Amino acid sequence: MLLFYKLFYCGKRCGYPGENYFFKFCISFLTILVYYNGKLFVFRGDGKMNLDILFGNVLEIIKDELSSLSFSTWFEELKLVNLKENMATLQVPMEIHKTQLTHYYYETIKKAFQQVTGEDVELEFLLEKEIKEKQEQSLKIEEEQKIKEDVDNNVFQIKSNLKSIYTFDNFVVGNSNKFAQAAALSVAENPGKMYNPLFLYGNSGLGKTHLMHAIGNYIVEHSNKKVLYVRSDQFISDFINTNKKDDEGTNYNYVEFFKNKYRNIDVLIIDDIQFLGGANKTQQEFFHTFNTLHDDSKQIIISSDRSPEDLKLLEERLRTRFSWGLTVNIYPPDFALRMEILRKKIIAGNFEQDIPEDVIEYVASNIGSDVRQLEGAITRLVAYSTIMGSAPITLELAIDALPNFVNKGLCEKNDIARIQKIVAEFFQINVEDIRSKKRSANIAFPRQVAMYLCRTMTSESFPKIGIEFGGKDHTTIMYSVEKIENEMKENKDLANIIEKLKKDIG
Repeated sequence: MLLFYKLFYCGKRCGYPGENYFFKFCISFLTILVYYNGKLFVFRGDGKMNLDILFGNVLEIIKDELSSLSFSTWFEELKLVNLKENMATLQVPMEIHKTQLTHYYYETIKKAFQQVTGEDVELEFLLEKEIKEKQEQSLKIEEEQKIKEDVDNNVFQIKSNLKSIYTFDNFVVGNSNKFAQAAALSVAENPGKMYNPLFLYGNSGLGKTHLMHAIGNYIVEHSNKKVLYVRSDQFISDFINTNKKDDEGTNYNYVEFFKNKYRNIDVLIIDDIQFLGGANKTQQEFFHTFNTLHDDSKQIIISSDRSPEDLKLLEERLRTRFSWGLTVNIYPPDFALRMEILRKKIIAGNFEQDIPEDVIEYVASNIGSDVRQLEGAITRLVAYSTIMGSAPITLELAIDALPNFVNKGLCEKNDIARIQKIVAEFFQINVEDIRSKKRSANIAFPRQVAMYLCRTMTSESFPKIGIEFGGKDHTTIMYSVEKIENEMKENKDLANIIEKLKKDIG
């Protein structure tokens, strides 16, 4: 005979403005205690029995029917991992347990489950690794079913991936990036109509990603257009997934999901396109995605650490399309812009201590080519002050706190200047002449040699080298490098000179 004890709880005292307090009683089945043949069984509040307790009671019944040796050998390490739709999944330690339990104890276990649950339960015995594989397969089927439903219902809720902290309002504008900022704003105000594609390039940490998110956030705020921001590695990953097979042995659902994600949008923003280099099949897919969006007047925004012409690992047809719209180089910040960036960072940080102007000038003068380095320097400076017992932030403290930052900033910045100085001394001309626009042969040739050495002996991009040579266009640098390379093949004297200069530069 079953005896049920229903445990109830009452609702908490509730009150609403303008009304009298009253009691609200909520009645719920919390626990059901079931007695059967002198044994206690405990069900959860949702009417389902706790698996550990349930199986403990099953084992108690089985234990009464077996010898202690048989029970300890075949049952002590059993675990009930799932009980669903009248199928009990039991984890066994070894393959031999599966054989033994299936052939000799199946009915015993089944009868015990029937006594505890009142249901006719079927059994499956699996090793731990088999259970994990089954769970992974179940998740895969659920994922495939969700994708299939999305495809059938044409429902694709794609996240924009935009970071709201990046806006035009908090982008610091200076001489080195004002053209890029103006172009980005024009695209944001007229997506698909102005400068399509917009291609932003420059060294890391100069604000390309900030501008791309700013464009996307502006468009979302001022229209109902669908915007998608991804890095190129995410595009590669999504494309690779289209090769997966679903439970029907086809990749239809994955392909459809990919196409809807990247083509059923109004604005595609893709960061660090240079990482598509070498991924030939992904380049082909991006080529078709690009054409589809461009033909439909959908806006495309791309960033890279180098110009389209310098993306040698990308297909020529892609590089050509990148130049269809507007290509904009973002240059390293000059001193005035670095000062402004630091001031904005300090204001936004709301630091407890004021940072004197001479400290800001010191940081701006010695850490020059990367906005992230500037921001990191201020963060470290404030942290250093705190660690030193809230010591006042002075120029002396900044010098002590930022040796690594200064070394990194200055050394990278001065590589080109050092090469220019050594080349100028070798050809007995002034460094100012190498950086000037003078075209006389005694200056133009050493300048080309210096450009070649800067490109081959530093990690600087063509645009950055151009800046250090009086604002030369990157195509001028490319031409000079190729010219010296070709002449070295035919002129052994020039090759010897280059080798000597390389040794002097170290």
